[in-house]
Amino acid sequence: MKKILFNELWEVESGVSDAFAALMAGAKRESVTLPHDAMIQEKRSANCANGNQSGYYPAKSYTYVKKFVVPGEWEKNQILVEFEGVMSKAMVYVNEEYVERHAYGYSQFYVDIKPYLNFGEKNEIKVISINNDKSSRWYSGSGIYRDVNLYIGGMISIVPEQLRITTQDIEEDYAVLTVDTNVKNSDSKGFTGKLQVELLDRAGNVVAQECNKITIPCGQTATSHMRIIVSEPMLWSVENPNLYSCRASILQNEDIQDEAIETFGIRQLKLDARKGLRINGESVKLRGACIHHDNGVIGACTLEKAEEYRVLKLKEAGFNSIRSSHHPMSKAMLRVCDRLGVLVMDELIDMWNVPKNCNDAAFAFRDIWQDEVKRMIEKDYNHPCVILYSVGNEMPEIGRAGGRIQCRTLANCIRQNDPTRFVTSGFNGFLALSGASKEDSREMEQMFMPPGTEIDPQMGNLQEELTPLKTKGVSSEGSEKLNDVMGDIPYEIRDMLHGSQLMTKQIEEVGDELDVIGLNYMPVRHELEHALHPNHVIVGSESYPTEIARLWEIVEKNPHVIGDFTWTGYDYLGEAGIGIYHYDCMPEGQGVYPDRLAYCGDINLNGYRRPVSYLREIVFGLRKEPYIAIERVDRHGYGCLRNHWKYDDALDSWTYPGYESRPAKLKILSPSEEVELFLNGTSLGRKPTGKENEFTATYEITYESGELTAVSYDRGIENARTTLQTADAASQIEVIPSSEEMKADGQDVIILDLYLTDQSGIPNMWEKHDIHISVEGAADLAGLGNANPSSENSYQEKHCETFDGRVIAVLRSNGNQGEIRVSISAEGLDKKKLIFQAL
Repeated sequence: MKKILFNELWEVESGVSDAFAALMAGAKRESVTLPHDAMIQEKRSANCANGNQSGYYPAKSYTYVKKFVVPGEWEKNQILVEFEGVMSKAMVYVNEEYVERHAYGYSQFYVDIKPYLNFGEKNEIKVISINNDKSSRWYSGSGIYRDVNLYIGGMISIVPEQLRITTQDIEEDYAVLTVDTNVKNSDSKGFTGKLQVELLDRAGNVVAQECNKITIPCGQTATSHMRIIVSEPMLWSVENPNLYSCRASILQNEDIQDEAIETFGIRQLKLDARKGLRINGESVKLRGACIHHDNGVIGACTLEKAEEYRVLKLKEAGFNSIRSSHHPMSKAMLRVCDRLGVLVMDELIDMWNVPKNCNDAAFAFRDIWQDEVKRMIEKDYNHPCVILYSVGNEMPEIGRAGGRIQCRTLANCIRQNDPTRFVTSGFNGFLALSGASKEDSREMEQMFMPPGTEIDPQMGNLQEELTPLKTKGVSSEGSEKLNDVMGDIPYEIRDMLHGSQLMTKQIEEVGDELDVIGLNYMPVRHELEHALHPNHVIVGSESYPTEIARLWEIVEKNPHVIGDFTWTGYDYLGEAGIGIYHYDCMPEGQGVYPDRLAYCGDINLNGYRRPVSYLREIVFGLRKEPYIAIERVDRHGYGCLRNHWKYDDALDSWTYPGYESRPAKLKILSPSEEVELFLNGTSLGRKPTGKENEFTATYEITYESGELTAVSYDRGIENARTTLQTADAASQIEVIPSSEEMKADGQDVIILDLYLTDQSGIPNMWEKHDIHISVEGAADLAGLGNANPSSENSYQEKHCETFDGRVIAVLRSNGNQGEIRVSISAEGLDKKKLIFQAL
């Protein structure tokens, strides 16, 4: 079927359009181009029912309307509309007739609109996007936040998402593929014709083809199966993400009745506990990042170039894999990961039958899960980047009989729909223990806390700690309590709990049902599981950034441990405060208004790599140069609450005017044996680093402006150095655009990284300036903001104060061709004028 982007000329109004709208003037509608996140435009409030979960953004419902003319000749066609994502529930109407509903905001769904159309006339499609407070543990966005597509096909057509290409075997000089195509006959008579399949390389050359005869009775769907050999195939891998296209055409008397094109890669996956994960026979360790779905200052709006920006930043930081947390990944990001060679763990959902919020998807899960499994797999099947399916994240019922049964049922359903990939899940040990019987819990308490034994007071009583988790679903308090327990519990106590026999009992059955056991924050079990079950394969499905040195050593020395996914690779909206350093207050929970961001990402909202990102790159063995991380000198001696998601509040900046002679604490991160620190040419001593010291040397010095240099040594010989210089007063704004041009399609973006520098070009991360941006011509300013996790500005404003010397701006095509004129200014700084092109 022909696919047409259906994103233009929509209108939106807040609320649910009622039955009197046709008689009355109705609410004022705003013209929009999809994708559109309505939540990011709402005003935040300290009284928001979502609280810090959404970053204090309210969840509301919206009505979207599009009017369009349907040509008379379409009456002989099939006509479908695909919605790639409507948050969080959708109801679809055509010409005021109810057509379809959808209950899960992260999955695509198709609507047959033909029976409701008036051909040769103007028609109206209406979508009510229903979102409620307390429907998500993070920022969800609202509205039609992903693409909408119109599909037009003849009465004989290839069903969307039903052209599957599978790599069956790879030999030295050829590959064997199978192509399965579902063809639907919607006509009133039978069909006999041919199905032609052509495989094309990236340059568009046909490298293999096959043609089958096909007969389909009226009103039925038939599957055509082919085996095709590709000679000298270019394999898809992380290092060389080679892609092909499959073009399938239905022919009758040599006339093309319908056509479909799918992009795919030729690659083969293998997995076992002896050799771990292999792609095309090569061992691969997953250097993973968990990410949520929002795109920062434009909210949940899913634009492919915005998704690409994040993936590029993650790959530049050393990651080779992404866990889509905790929902199916967008089609746009899947395409990006295919192109860039980034592996994907796609995740079905964040809850099963026990809610984590009073309005989340648990209420509908029993009715929708089978369809949602099929939707995720149909979306993912031809994407070579996808290697793992996760049945879900941190399910409260995982330690109970019902959870074990549900896990097995989901895993089997996935394998039935796609036997080519591996199944995993994200287990949370504390939730698994919360499902233990009182007798088992009491027995473990006695084991760890016999009478008269002094136990760390942070541990508390096991039943007392786990009781709030057992009632996790009734409100957000359970989620808050879980994060509080996980963030604060000492590693030693956590490891005792996770390494206990009771933990083994609680997760053993569910672990047996999975191809890869995903462990959230449970490093003690990575090797223990192998000792208990030598055939089990493990992945760290979620981990603290502060534990990367320990975790990666386990990954490197154990073939059955295939990688680790940190929480989190990129900062995100919502779950606000989990990583914020609150120097001026001590919130009872994770965050407090006006916190907006989680602030626990290796990369912040501006795309700036924080110090833990460089530590991770060193631990991965990808960086040789030392990195200098200076804790904020102006905050030295201040107290703040810490947890395991918080690495040091540090920057790679030696610019703190007014703090001369004040104490300063810094770390040098290096893979080398030792490092030496120099301040204005004077040595402040050598210290050991490397793996034995978690790649870290700590210095307590006195701040003095000038030049700070770290030199690394192996066997006494210098091998690398890094220098930071104190910046003079900021005088200019440097701009790094993601591109010099964009498509004039209403969908493309150019992302501007803006940062302050002195006259010599040295970044000034100390000064704060209010940056004003005006955009004219063929693009609009879609979002402007900084990485301050607690800023109160709206991302829709035309000005923004710098945070650590930086802001980020997103320009979005408005559909016109021509120049895009951007003016950037701030008081006391040189003005900047830029011109881009929309083609």
